[in-house]
Amino acid sequence: MELRHLRHFVALAEEENFGRAAERVFVVQQALSNSIKNLEDEVGVPLVLRTTRRVQLTPAGREFLEGARLTLAQATQTVERTRRAARGEVGRLTVGFVSGLAFGGLPEIVRKFRELYPNVSVDLRELTAQEQEAALRGGQVDVGLMLLPVRDPNLDSRALWRQPLVAALPSGHALARKRKLKISDLAGEPFVFFPRQLRATYFDQVMRWCAGAGFTPNVTQEAIEIPTLLSLVAAGVGVFLPIAFFERLALPGVVYRPVDGAPVVEIVAVWQRSNPTRSPHDPIVQAFLGVAQAELGEQVAAHDR
Repeated sequence: MELRHLRHFVALAEEENFGRAAERVFVVQQALSNSIKNLEDEVGVPLVLRTTRRVQLTPAGREFLEGARLTLAQATQTVERTRRAARGEVGRLTVGFVSGLAFGGLPEIVRKFRELYPNVSVDLRELTAQEQEAALRGGQVDVGLMLLPVRDPNLDSRALWRQPLVAALPSGHALARKRKLKISDLAGEPFVFFPRQLRATYFDQVMRWCAGAGFTPNVTQEAIEIPTLLSLVAAGVGVFLPIAFFERLALPGVVYRPVDGAPVVEIVAVWQRSNPTRSPHDPIVQAFLGVAQAELGEQVAAHDR
């Protein structure tokens, strides 16, 4: 039994006339008549009563009409769901992200993605870069959002956002009166920072920057979360060098100042070339990457302005 037979039957039942029904489904009348006869032969019972004036359904035909309409509707829905899946509009996506992106970047990406793709379920997992790489390899995460570098050669990445480091100072600090700093201005200042083992790349980047200015930061207090470090800055414990998008936290007691020659940190989306659960060219993954790049690109332009 083919769907075209069902379409022909529904058209005939609704038009009650072979000629009008044939025009509706764009076939000649004899082809429609043959299609209905083939359908009756397959079902094994008469479905229509043919008269000279109009076509009527048999009791079996009326019952068959209800099922035919339902089957055609389900087929249409299935085709549409398939097409939407091919466009990345339905499904599930698991996204890993480093904690700092919760304060800048991630909310904008997820909000826009959910707006554009409401039928895609997004599962967010806060993971370190190392944990994301492991989860990507194992297929537990589809896309990761992290800072460079990406160490696993089996992972691909796409640049999303470039952000300079800035100086976070207690609001009453003498350097807060300057509009822009040099990194050498911070020589001799107490620093608050992450433990190196938590963010080795970030830590080493800052240390190299400071070493180029002739000093080694005196890290007097460590913490693992950005809000905690900024709270320590507000308390006057030390200064901190966060990525610029943390300025949006606007924590009372903290001021941010640009620094000449500040290193730029690149935020990337990462995925596995041979994901065991989905292709890297999966339309949902590609849709998410497109939204992420568009959203963060707008923020970069706004920041530059």
